[in-house]
Amino acid sequence: MQANHPTPNTLDVHHDVDGVSDRVALAITLTLRFFADTFFARRYGNRAIVLETVAAVPGMVGGMLVHLRCLRWMVADEGWIRTLLDEAENERMHLMTFIQIAQPSWFERVVILLVQAIFFVAYFVLYLISARTAHRLVGYFEEQAVISYTLYLAEIDAGRVENVAAPAFAIAYWNLPADARLRDVVVAVRADEVGHRDVNHRFANALTTGETVSQNA
Repeated sequence: MQANHPTPNTLDVHHDVDGVSDRVALAITLTLRFFADTFFARRYGNRAIVLETVAAVPGMVGGMLVHLRCLRWMVADEGWIRTLLDEAENERMHLMTFIQIAQPSWFERVVILLVQAIFFVAYFVLYLISARTAHRLVGYFEEQAVISYTLYLAEIDAGRVENVAAPAFAIAYWNLPADARLRDVVVAVRADEVGHRDVNHRFANALTTGETVSQNA
């Protein structure tokens, strides 16, 4: 997978709140951001692990529920299933990368298990109640992820985080140079999050208007 390189303009994109659904999604996002800031502070590698174990859930849940809906109603998925499953796989690769880099403690691994279990159930229920809110929530999550990875890059550039060698499987996955470092990985991951942000906001918009989503948009 070849990494994209977002411009500063694309990094700062924020979807304006419009209606109760968006307000709920943004409130949940900011609440979770508060707990992440409180618990992890500037330990961005460890923060990334918890972030990615949560981020890998929505694509799988959404893909499964869209798949089942298409089976029930015998309709086309318009490319949603593959897009969502690809997103889940991509986020899982983020998680595996940062586990190798940050080496979480046993306590953090327990936190990861609990957070993932709780979030899976909550997101599953939310998607059943309002798929639009669920996709908007992920869009806002990804906005925060872009911010977090930008701050992570700032820590690396300032020398406060060691710019260690990139794991071999990360180099292969993102098609990075053989001598790639942590900074290269974070740039690639941030680019992925920009893409997920835009796709999920686009899906939420499509569910609001009833329009077909172009997978090439």
